[in-house]
Amino acid sequence: MSNLLTAAFGAGCFWGVENKFMNFQGVLETSVGYMGSEFKNPTYFDVCSGLTGHAEVVMVQYDSNIVDYKELCNFFFQSHDATTLNRQGPDVGTQYRSIIFYYDTDQRDIASEIIFALNEQKTSIPVVTEVAKAMQYYLAEEYHQKYISKNNFESCGV
Repeated sequence: MSNLLTAAFGAGCFWGVENKFMNFQGVLETSVGYMGSEFKNPTYFDVCSGLTGHAEVVMVQYDSNIVDYKELCNFFFQSHDATTLNRQGPDVGTQYRSIIFYYDTDQRDIASEIIFALNEQKTSIPVVTEVAKAMQYYLAEEYHQKYISKNNFESCGV
């Protein structure tokens, strides 16, 4: 399927981010994992230590005939606070940083243009989202996958 593409986003704890992307039209599959470091085969506990350099990320497989990368990036920025460095809500640490991992120059350019435009609109607090080349993706442990829906936390407003 040539219209199946990949995107990777880090926006804090990956449970909520994945849940939001799972329900986005055109997204066919999601998984959560770790990206952003040369540290091999990290576990959740390794990443939570803050010492590996990985970010918690959501890997998104999407149909580019239904949704384009720019729409996914805009949704990413609407679904978290991209102005807080290494933090989302109560989650603090580099593993919770706002980051977009790109797979090609088009993705890099789109993400960078959106950040530039957002910073032009804001008057005080800059967007701190990183844009970095995609690296080795390590799938998180099974109990993290689809965590909110598996544990029926959607009814709690999470």
